Amino acid sequence: MDILPNPDWNQLRAFLATVEAGSLSAAARQLGLTQPTLGRQVAALEKALGVVLFERAGRGLVLTQAGRDLAEPLAAMNEAAERVGRIASFQSQAMEGLVRITASDVYAAYILPPVLEKIRREAPDIVIDVVATNTVEDLIRRRADIALRHLPPVEPELIARRCPDDMARLYGSRAYLERLGPIARGEDLLKADFIGFSDNNPGLIAELNRRGIPVTPEHFPLMSADGLVAWEFVQRGFGLGTMMERVAAVTPRVEDVWPGFKGVPVPLWLMTHRELRTSKRIRLVFDLLAAELAG
Repeated sequence: MDILPNPDWNQLRAFLATVEAGSLSAAARQLGLTQPTLGRQVAALEKALGVVLFERAGRGLVLTQAGRDLAEPLAAMNEAAERVGRIASFQSQAMEGLVRITASDVYAAYILPPVLEKIRREAPDIVIDVVATNTVEDLIRRRADIALRHLPPVEPELIARRCPDDMARLYGSRAYLERLGPIARGEDLLKADFIGFSDNNPGLIAELNRRGIPVTPEHFPLMSADGLVAWEFVQRGFGLGTMMERVAAVTPRVEDVWPGFKGVPVPLWLMTHRELRTSKRIRLVFDLLAAELAG
């Protein structure tokens, strides 16, 4: 028997349904097709194979030897396909398994824990892997399932939800602010040391300048590309630093430096791959994150 180079699954399915149902009319009802349509598919398969699969016996159909040779492996193939479908359905609906979230180190340490507590209560069989990094992890290559980013997605395969902006303000430890003395205007802060970000300190200086604090690179004796390290320097009184308000609110050792400082908006997007959004466990984690970040 010739082998189809590219088998047409619709034709193969029509043949198998006819074998199992015993007639074209019964098979057509099973597949939701008209009998003529089903008959054409079976005839097309016979033509493609160059063999006769059925012989008519009165009003019924009888499998030829060629038909029997094809039916057995095709039934096994159909069973395997159904098993794959069941597994895929289970995976998409199961409230268990791994969900990988990528976020900056600061968000991972300060913002995610309350959400993780809720996930643990609502879906204890979900395993969360937090990828704490200040680089943009690649959702397209599935290195993460959900990402928190400060830039909007550009990949069409991703879907995103814009969360309310965070506001970054200027903070210092209580002890450092006592040594610094009263602050009435931006120029009063020029006597202070600042903690910088080694990967984007010029951008930070420009933002502070635009908001009335005329600092220069000489005001930054300490820098780090790690947000948690820089924040620890601020808490230890090494200098002043910027941080999101919601992080500072749960950091007991720091205070707002200057109420007159106009904070810097920090945009935030929550995103996932379009295909992964159909997974029930990923959707749950995504929605819990969205609710928490909106609050």
